[in-house]
Amino acid sequence: MPKTGFYAEGAPAPAGPYSHGVVANGFLYTAGFGPQDAENGNAIADNVADQTRQVLRNIQKVLAVHGLTTDDVVKSTVHLQDLSDFAEFNAAYEEFFSAPYPVRTTVGSQLANILVEIDVVAALPQG
Repeated sequence: MPKTGFYAEGAPAPAGPYSHGVVANGFLYTAGFGPQDAENGNAIADNVADQTRQVLRNIQKVLAVHGLTTDDVVKSTVHLQDLSDFAEFNAAYEEFFSAPYPVRTTVGSQLANILVEIDVVAALPQG
């Protein structure tokens, strides 16, 4: 199965040896993104709603490389530092998606200095 890794202009630099996204078998897979600002690498805000919005703006930049939007997302995986932030996270998340919503898994994780991390899978246009 051929795969093509890529980087998105305006997205935060990867923290290790990985691509912002990989295209394979008709899908675009993103790395997990935190709420980092691309210019300085620092996490923005200290509340989960604003951090969620920043994470999803970062992901939008990766999707846009292949002409995709959050409407093309079929699955998301979410890591929350504190599951009691779920309602606040969910309200911000919903600002970026419309029905039919992608499937989603949300788990609690021991994130370092951030409140939320998200990765997504998006379907590429057929044909």
